Amino acid sequence: MRLQGKIAIVTGGASGFGEGIVRRFAKEGARVAIADLNEDAAQKLAKDVEGLAIRTDVSRGSDVKALARTVVDKWGGIDLLVNNAGIGHKPQPLDTLPEEAFDRILAVNAKSVFLTAREIVPRMKAAKRGAIVNIASTGGVSPRPNLTWYNASKGWMITATRAMAVELAPFGIRVNAINPVAGDTPLLATFMGEDTPEIRAKFLASIPIGRFSTPEDIAATACFLCSDEASMITGVALEVDGGRCI
Repeated sequence: MRLQGKIAIVTGGASGFGEGIVRRFAKEGARVAIADLNEDAAQKLAKDVEGLAIRTDVSRGSDVKALARTVVDKWGGIDLLVNNAGIGHKPQPLDTLPEEAFDRILAVNAKSVFLTAREIVPRMKAAKRGAIVNIASTGGVSPRPNLTWYNASKGWMITATRAMAVELAPFGIRVNAINPVAGDTPLLATFMGEDTPEIRAKFLASIPIGRFSTPEDIAATACFLCSDEASMITGVALEVDGGRCI
């Protein structure tokens, strides 16, 4: 029960890493708001964890404003924020990605962090406490060819995490990032281009531990970083990657 009494928002919380984080936070005693475009999946998960499902497009300022207001109106505050929502693109040469796809990647992976900060950080400042975790990627540290613009968006998130940490530390707010390696989630097929045993084997060969990351791996790390056990940790981009970035 390391998060007993805490109020958390997890974006993209209805599936993949986000779902794992929601379930772990609820198990550790937090009340969790699940912000996701997939309202049906969010509602189903909310019933399982006695949480709150809120349909949210994290790239829209009005949606993020409504998300924060709804959580505060229902539970009285926001202690923890996990910026997990993210999208990728299929592997392709950097000069062939359509402009619309680039804009969407930056809106979901980068602008969303600005929008949630704009709505939630002032509330954390007023409370003089809070923890934010941004789900970045090993792609932001050790980029792979043909995923250039996705890699760049995650590199932006890592830099934003460090800058936020320095600025917000005097207010009692910690900000950290997690860099997962590829996980067996709905985004995996996007990164691989297609999901075949041969392509999976090629991916796994680059991970010394020899497996993909799981929602449980990322959830355990997010729980630790949001807990009081990590009270001296801020500005870290922690690789949870089975040795991929060594």
